[in-house]
Amino acid sequence: MINIVLFGKPGAGKGTQAEFLKTKYNLIHISTGDVFRYNFKNNTALGKEAKVYSDRGELVPDSITIKMLQDEVEKHTDTAGFLFDGFPRTIAQAEALDAFLTTKDWEVTGTVALEADDEILVQRLLERGKTSGRVDDQDESKIRTRYQEYNEKTAPLMGYYKEQDKFHAVNGIGTIEEITERLSLVIEKLN
Repeated sequence: MINIVLFGKPGAGKGTQAEFLKTKYNLIHISTGDVFRYNFKNNTALGKEAKVYSDRGELVPDSITIKMLQDEVEKHTDTAGFLFDGFPRTIAQAEALDAFLTTKDWEVTGTVALEADDEILVQRLLERGKTSGRVDDQDESKIRTRYQEYNEKTAPLMGYYKEQDKFHAVNGIGTIEEITERLSLVIEKLN
C-alpha cells in the first residue's frame, strides 16, 4: 500500500500529473474537488450539509470534508494505494487523515510538492482561463489570492511532513514528461 499526498499551488500541474501517476502506480486518485462535486451532484447527506456552507460562500468545515474523503476511501479498500490531491490542506486535516489511515493500518507513505515560481504559474492559469471557462483562472487578483491562501494554510503542512521525513519537493517546470519522470523517481524511492 502506497499513499501519496500531492501538493502544489493552482496551476502547478497536480491534475495533469495525477492522471499519469494513478495509471503508472495503480493508485486511486482522490481529488477533493471531485469528491465535493460527486456529493453535490448526487445530493448525498454530506453533500447537502456541505452545500449550506458553500452557498453562503464559506469554507466547508473539516469534519464534513474529512467524512466525504473517508467515504471515498472506503469504496476502494482493495487498492494498491491512494493519490490524495487537494487534501489535506491544513495540519488539522493532515492529523485527521493520519488518524483515519491508522484505523486501516495504513499511513501516508510520502508527500510530493510540485514547486514553481508564482509568476510562471500565474501565466499558466491565465492561459488556461482562456479555454477552461473557469472564472477563477481569468482574474489575476483572484489567482494571487488563491496563492496567498495556499501559503498561509497549506504551506505549513510541508513542515508537518518534513518532521516525519515524508516531504519531497519536485521541480514543476518543464515538459509534462520531464515532471512525470521527476515525480516517478521520488515515488519509486518510497516503495
